[in-house]
Amino acid sequence: MNRRSFLHSVSIAGLSAVWPDLRVPPSSQAGWQVISADRMYWAQLLYRIAYPVLYHLSQGQLKASMPVEVNPIFHNQQDRARYSHLEAVGRTLSGIAPWLAVDGLRGEEAQWRDTLKAYALEGLTHIVDPASPDYLNFNRGGQPLVDGAFLCLGFLRAWHALWEPLDGVTKKRLIEAMIFQRAIRPPQSNWLLFASLNEVFLMQAGEKPDEQRLWEGVHAFEKWYLGDGWYGDGPQLHFDYYNAYVIHPFLFQIYRVLLQAGLVSESQYQQVVKRMQRYAEEQERLISPEGTYPPIGRSIVYRIGALQVLADAALQHLLPESLTPAQVRSALTAVMRRQFEAQGTFDAKGWLQIGFCGHQPEAANSYISTGSLYLCTNGFLPLGLPPDDPFWTEPAADWTAKKAWSGISFQPDHAF
Repeated sequence: MNRRSFLHSVSIAGLSAVWPDLRVPPSSQAGWQVISADRMYWAQLLYRIAYPVLYHLSQGQLKASMPVEVNPIFHNQQDRARYSHLEAVGRTLSGIAPWLAVDGLRGEEAQWRDTLKAYALEGLTHIVDPASPDYLNFNRGGQPLVDGAFLCLGFLRAWHALWEPLDGVTKKRLIEAMIFQRAIRPPQSNWLLFASLNEVFLMQAGEKPDEQRLWEGVHAFEKWYLGDGWYGDGPQLHFDYYNAYVIHPFLFQIYRVLLQAGLVSESQYQQVVKRMQRYAEEQERLISPEGTYPPIGRSIVYRIGALQVLADAALQHLLPESLTPAQVRSALTAVMRRQFEAQGTFDAKGWLQIGFCGHQPEAANSYISTGSLYLCTNGFLPLGLPPDDPFWTEPAADWTAKKAWSGISFQPDHAF
C-alpha cells in the first residue's frame, strides 16, 4: 500500500475510543473519553493535540484550516500569521518524534501513532514544496530560525522514523531551507542554540557545518552557566522556563551529536547531562500535590512544555537518583489533567487555544500565536519509551511535593 492510500485508510479508521470519525474532530469536550491507564491517557491526549496540525498538513490544508489566535491587545494577528504554521509543525514534531520512533506498540495506541506518522511524512513534503499551498516560510523574518530548529530537533530525536523515510527531493529541500537560515543572525540569548542545533542537524545529514554558528552557542552557554542546573538566557538570570523550553533540551542534543562525532569529550557531555539532571530534579519539586506549577515568566501558555527537561530526562533514562520513574509519570499525568481537561483548552475543531489552564488569550506574549502553543507536546516525550519500560509499568507513586504536604517522609534537597 502506498503512502497516499494508507493516509486515506487511516483517516477513516475505527478509532472509536477517541473520535468515531477522524474526518470530523470533536468539540472541545464531547467525544473525548478519559482513559484511566496513564500511558493510554497520554497517548490519546497527544494524538488529540497533534491530529489537527498533522492531518491538515498532510492534505496541504494547514494554512487554510489553522486559526491564528493572538493576544488581542497586540493587534498583530497578520504579522504572526507569517510564522505560526511553521511553529505548529516544528514544535509538534519535536514533541511527538520519540513516540513516532518507538517499537512495541499494539492496539489503539499503535493505530494513533501510525496515523500521525503517516500524516507527518506526507506533510513534510508540503512544507518545502513551492507548488504546495502549505509551502512554509523558512527565511523571511527572524522567527523561522526558531521553528526550523524545533523541526530539526524532531529529526534528531527520531532520525530513523522521520528523516530516513523521506524522499530525496524533500530531504534536499529541507537541507537547503536550513542552509538558507544561516542568513538569520541570532541575538545573544537562547536563540544561539537554534543556530547551533541546525548545524548539528546538517552534520547528521552529511553536510559541512558552519563552524562559527555551530560553536557560538556551545561556547556562550558554557560561559552563561550560573550554577545549580541553571543557565542564564544571555549573561543574566531570567526567572522563567526557558531552561526547559530550549536551553537544556537543545544543549543535550547538540552535545550528543558532537560526542558521536568526536568533537567534544565524554566529560564535557557528562557535565551537560549532570546539569540537566539537577534541573529535572528541581522541576519535579515544583509540581504541587494538586498537579500545578508556578505560572512564572514569559511564554507560560506553552503549558506542560515548561516541564520538558523532566520529560526528556525520563525519556533518556537520565533521571537523577532521587527520582523514580513512577513518581515522575504520576506528577506529569497530574499536570496534564489540570491543564488539558480545563474548559476552553481546545476550540470546537480541536485546535489548541491560548492559555495556561483553559482559554486565557490575555496571558500570551506578543510573539505568541496558535502555532506557538504546540511546544506543549514536548511534555509527552516519555511516550518514546516502550510500554514495558519501568516508567510505564511501575505502580503510581507520590511525587516530592505530594509527599511533603501529606506528612510522608521525603528526601532533603541540596544544590548541585
